[in-house]
Amino acid sequence: MSWRRWVLWGAGGIAGLALLLAAGLASYGIYVLEASRPRESGALALPGLSAPVTITRDAEGVPTIRAATRLDLARALGFLHGQERFFQMDLLRRSSAGELAELVGPAALPIDRARRLHRFRSRAGRALAAQSPQARALLAAYTAGVNAGLAALGHAPFEYSLLRATPVPWRDEDTGLVVYAMYLDLQDSDGRAQALHDALIDRLGPQMAALLDPDRTPFDAPDDGSVAPSPVLPDHVPVPAACPPAATVPAREHGSNSFAVSGALTGTGAAMLANDMHLDLGVPNLWYRARQVLADGSLDLNGVTLPGTPMQVVGSNGHIAWGFTDSYIATGDLIRLDLLPPAMPGGPQRYATPDGPRDIKTVHERLCALRAGCEDLPVRQTIWGPIQGAVAGAPAVWRWIAEDDDAIGFDGMAALEGAGGARAALDAAHRTGLPQQNLLVADAAGHIGWTVIGRIPRRIGLGDRRPHSWADGTRGWTGRLAPDDIPQIVDPPSGRLWTANGRVVGGAALDRLGDGGYADGLRAGRIRDDLFARGRFAPADLLAIQTDDRAVALDDWQAMLLAALDRAGRPQDADLRAAVRDWGGHAVPDSVGYRAVHEWRALALSRIYGAWAGCAAPPGSRAPARDDWAIAAMLRARPPGLVPPGFADWTALESTVLDALRTRIAQAGGLARFTWGAVNHVGIHHPLARAVPGLSRLTDPSDLPEAGDTMVPRVQITGFGASERLVVSPGWEGEGLLSMPSTQGGNPLSGYGDAAHEAWRLGRPYPLLPGRPVATLVLRPPG
Repeated sequence: MSWRRWVLWGAGGIAGLALLLAAGLASYGIYVLEASRPRESGALALPGLSAPVTITRDAEGVPTIRAATRLDLARALGFLHGQERFFQMDLLRRSSAGELAELVGPAALPIDRARRLHRFRSRAGRALAAQSPQARALLAAYTAGVNAGLAALGHAPFEYSLLRATPVPWRDEDTGLVVYAMYLDLQDSDGRAQALHDALIDRLGPQMAALLDPDRTPFDAPDDGSVAPSPVLPDHVPVPAACPPAATVPAREHGSNSFAVSGALTGTGAAMLANDMHLDLGVPNLWYRARQVLADGSLDLNGVTLPGTPMQVVGSNGHIAWGFTDSYIATGDLIRLDLLPPAMPGGPQRYATPDGPRDIKTVHERLCALRAGCEDLPVRQTIWGPIQGAVAGAPAVWRWIAEDDDAIGFDGMAALEGAGGARAALDAAHRTGLPQQNLLVADAAGHIGWTVIGRIPRRIGLGDRRPHSWADGTRGWTGRLAPDDIPQIVDPPSGRLWTANGRVVGGAALDRLGDGGYADGLRAGRIRDDLFARGRFAPADLLAIQTDDRAVALDDWQAMLLAALDRAGRPQDADLRAAVRDWGGHAVPDSVGYRAVHEWRALALSRIYGAWAGCAAPPGSRAPARDDWAIAAMLRARPPGLVPPGFADWTALESTVLDALRTRIAQAGGLARFTWGAVNHVGIHHPLARAVPGLSRLTDPSDLPEAGDTMVPRVQITGFGASERLVVSPGWEGEGLLSMPSTQGGNPLSGYGDAAHEAWRLGRPYPLLPGRPVATLVLRPPG
């Protein structure tokens, strides 16, 4: 469960304040909101600056920061983050540290217990100590700016009044905790995918497990053109022993798209990049737009920053543009511990390692909840990480790269910000400590390139996605891949690159990266085809690909649903059949046929996978990300030897799925109300909005129907989707585009416009560069 939901449930002090407001103290709430508005104009002293910094804002609240040095930029950006986003930053650092309950109450303790196993608070301190002097200075300047910005507010951000809490000042190591929060959001933190794959093999045998959870599928759309064999559809497999069907739902297709075209395909000669990172959406948005300019002209950054960190995340610097998508390479492996008896009676239990027996060490963490006391959490620690659960009856450890000392490193990001070309950007990526992402780069000279940013483990004997013992040294990690061993693609002959969370390469390059749960290529294939459908590109053309809602991936499912309705032959299904026949193939709000096909697929995946997985799937687990091809193939071919357990034949299975679809239509109030927009709407909320009556009216955007889905390039579903849409050619930022959902600021009385949000919702262009200044704030050194 997302930590954001625990915040909703755990706001223990909210009800009391809500009653006070209802009793007539609404004026106090207005005072708090007014007093906690950010300072937008005038002049303020900011200690530590080397020279005055000018901050102009446009009508949407997007700042342009002009400073003399990079440290001054970091200090000023920290000031803005502290003024406008401190509560968001606080949630991020607490979520990774396992300290949410201290702010929102005991309902958050379950997630704190899971997160505290990783002991990220102490790791953040070690990571800070390992940074270069330049990075330490940048973090210190940023932290000072954050705390100065918070202190300059007339009142703490309004959320603290709702929670009856006091904000704790920012610390340098808290920026590391924000990076760890992104690791937790973007990567597997407990190895459950490998545990599920192992359980499927044990229960169903390797042949059926390879079908339901395959390594590759025909949907793969790698950039290098590599082709992998399709999963084999066997004639028959033994039916497993009776077991209740697994209560599963299909995995939500992975998010984030990025693609680029070379300068040979644009009208300017500069390459062009598009990027939209798909995440859970909230109020305010995760990212904070900013333009950061050095007075001497050596740096001009346009794009988005992450509150809690001093770096630009994606955007352009006039020479290069860059964007990220989650790479889903192997960043963790599940270890089955070989336990040994204690060295002496009453001593700690031991486990086998390649260097001989080691003691399991127990570290005690103290978890506290707001107004509810504290508890002790023992963490059983090994050299590979904390023990988390069991696999095959033995204690299990998830060996995760996020827990290594080099998981965080800011020098590479600083080099990326200042890179003058695509190759320099790729080199910087291999010196960076961040969650391992696909990095796509386009430069002003027309070059494009791809690689994976971050440190990558060198893995041996671990290519089967199963848990193993590492005791004898034949399996494990042996350091990091050298930069020259990390795959990259530069200037492909087609002049096109794309990433959408599927595999980008094959063969030996893929073996080096490993498989951390790649997406099935449905979106990547559509983006690739869109790119090859044109020979020339302008920014509007890349935006059109970003907002493409044509669901080619569902064409086969639409045909199968029509065939199933024909076989059923029920006159009362005539209107449903007509809607499916004329579905249009687009994920648009008013389409009944699209929703019918979408839910038919989801129900079929759930029933078929759930019947086969049975007891193998842990409660609440999702079907594997790449099961679509095999299940669709079974449903089309209807092989007698592969009838899912619990069903007499494929006709019985099909009837069950159709009945479930008819039930959903009835529950919706009939076919006319069974539109895609009825279930696919904006759904973006402040973390506290559902717990505080009336707050949503102040904070949340209108919950309107929206186009998009997760199987089309336009990833836009309720509360999840493109957290930004960027299109830019470096050197041509005036023609660039950038829209974001939700709001720029954290205070509902900030008065910022919603034009960027509406452009995002409707898929319309919105300029990258900030608009005409409407307010100016000058930060000056004291004295």
